[in-house]
Amino acid sequence: MTGSDASPSFRLAYVPGVTPTKWVRIWHERLPDVPLTLVAVSADEAPGMLRSGDADAGFVRSPIDRTDLSAIPLYTETTVVVVPKDHAVAAVDEVTAQDLADDIVLHPLDDTLEWEQLPGLPAIERPASTADAVELVAAGVGVLVVPQSLARLHHRKDLTYRPVSDAPVSRVALSWPEDATTDLVEQFIGIVRGRTVNSTRGRPAQEQPKGKRPGADEARRKTSGKKTSGGKTSGGKTAAGKSSAGKSSAGKSSGGRTAGKAAGNAAGKRPRSGSAGPKGRQGKPRRSS
Repeated sequence: MTGSDASPSFRLAYVPGVTPTKWVRIWHERLPDVPLTLVAVSADEAPGMLRSGDADAGFVRSPIDRTDLSAIPLYTETTVVVVPKDHAVAAVDEVTAQDLADDIVLHPLDDTLEWEQLPGLPAIERPASTADAVELVAAGVGVLVVPQSLARLHHRKDLTYRPVSDAPVSRVALSWPEDATTDLVEQFIGIVRGRTVNSTRGRPAQEQPKGKRPGADEARRKTSGKKTSGGKTSGGKTAAGKSSAGKSSAGKSSGGRTAGKAAGNAAGKRPRSGSAGPKGRQGKPRRSS
């Protein structure tokens, strides 16, 4: 990658039928300080604009001469035939090139389709542009085969279109000069390819402060929290142990007092010598005088 992202603006070319609105919106969200300028250009003139440096990148149609241009294929368009609403083709869902054999098929000078053999009957003169050809279709002169996006671009209420299943297709690509792949070009490539805002491709990586690692403070806080929690738990167990020991000592003291009382009572109830014992026991007989 060469170049720098210090360019004050980004110039984006686009050919008819391409709608860059979505990508431009994301650009403004991510790079609000870098203006993006849209440049409308015909399909034939787009490669020359990129080579001359009048645009930093552009949406173009294939084929693309990649001698000095880089390109990323984006999508392939459906090819349709534009006809008046009262035309027989309007009654079906899809046609083939053979179905147009009896129609005059207009072939404008800016046609983007690569035909091996043109369908239908040739017109006396080729229209200068697709827009002119659409006007001739509305006038009933003939029909027009184009990529679907161009049929939508030149839509008229009195015209309609249907897919042509075996016609050539048009491919759209993002292209830029190979020797001018700047950081801004990389940024736009990332947007078109759907990279997230956190992707570092095309931008310098942010350096971390020396002596610090990402998440180090959080790790220390977690470790400290675990030690504090462990100390409380250990202390709780120790206190509980002391309390239990205290209860055991109290139990022993109480037991000693109880035993002493029992022994004292037993001693106090012991019969005196010479007194009548229990159950008819008698003392010594008295002498008679």
